[in-house]
Amino acid sequence: MRAQPDLSIVIPAYNEERRLEPTLRAYLAYCRRRRLDVELIVVDDGSTDGTTALVERLAGEFAELRLIRLAENQGKGYAVRSGVVNARGRNLLFADADGATPIEELERLEAALDAGADLAIGSRVLAAAGVHVRTRIHRRVVGRAFHLLVRLTGVEGISDTQCGFKLFRGAVAHVLFSRMRTVGFSFDVEVLLMARLCDFAIAEVPVNWAHQPDSRVNLVTDSARMAWDLVRIGCRQLRGQYAAPHVAPWAAPDEPAHVGFAS
Repeated sequence: MRAQPDLSIVIPAYNEERRLEPTLRAYLAYCRRRRLDVELIVVDDGSTDGTTALVERLAGEFAELRLIRLAENQGKGYAVRSGVVNARGRNLLFADADGATPIEELERLEAALDAGADLAIGSRVLAAAGVHVRTRIHRRVVGRAFHLLVRLTGVEGISDTQCGFKLFRGAVAHVLFSRMRTVGFSFDVEVLLMARLCDFAIAEVPVNWAHQPDSRVNLVTDSARMAWDLVRIGCRQLRGQYAAPHVAPWAAPDEPAHVGFAS
């Protein structure tokens, strides 16, 4: 059996044929420069374009690249969790397909883990020297309104729950994602709530981020779904449903899930 990688990177992708290749090439080139033993798992969330063909082509060039193909579109949370339960790295990063956060920002998150955090989450809200965030004003307004609702679920002290650039100790990722229920965009809130309940140390770290065109988020319909997800998350917490792993068919049909953490 192959030795445990230093890092697993999980990237969910839905109809990302146009934006995914530059991200994968940049991430893999960076890991090779650092001589990181890495596995990069792309979870194709039922794409109807050429996303799968693109990843299969690149896998012929990069041995580090793996594909999990979901038969139907299930949602970003479902896709990320499918990748996590199949990941084996000592640390685990999930990142967005559009490459909005440069992979070099990984070093900021790694420093937080080295300082004792169990998970380090990128933030587009916190300021720091050398960090620049380029976003659209309407997205910033919607984001602030969403985070007012997030506080009602009990996730306090975090400025940006939704940045798609988060690093976990591998064992911590498996504990949290095994308990996750939310399949849509609000899964980050659920994961962070469970991290609080488990007393894991969370570090929020400013990162460079730039808005990318062709976003998959619809500010009207997806914002409504996310608000409803927050209500459901709060209800699950009150019922104590995050105390044990959730049994669900998260693995891809042709890839068995790693139920526990591979030490």
